[in-house]
Amino acid sequence: MKFNIYFLIVGILSILFSITHALNGHAAVLPLTEAAAFGIATKTTIFYVWHIITIENLIFGITFLIMAFYKDSAKVKFAAWMIAIIILARWVIIFGTTLMKDINGISNILTDSAAIIIFVGLIILGIRRNDKALFSAIKV
Repeated sequence: MKFNIYFLIVGILSILFSITHALNGHAAVLPLTEAAAFGIATKTTIFYVWHIITIENLIFGITFLIMAFYKDSAKVKFAAWMIAIIILARWVIIFGTTLMKDINGISNILTDSAAIIIFVGLIILGIRRNDKALFSAIKV
């Protein structure tokens, strides 16, 4: 059975990112929001925006797992590019907002930045992978 190892790795990572994002939110970020003197509208907005990112990561992960085993990679490359662009757009927002609001906070986003660069790099490797040659070693 042929499969795209890069998309498989990205799918697994994305699901793990989804889980850690949800756990981090419930353990660290959302309790601070609830304890703060924010209005209910602000608390609700932070809560659902946090969960939108969590579910997006989960959907991306499931999508990449499906695409990893798709026989014709030409049919999934557009979706992979779109997801890569969405991830990069998220990073631009994170980086730009940090630069504008708290330039000293750049060091706080270095880990996220490295993860995003590696993640998008794996997507690009998966897009560029040669269908005929690689990763057909597993026989089912």
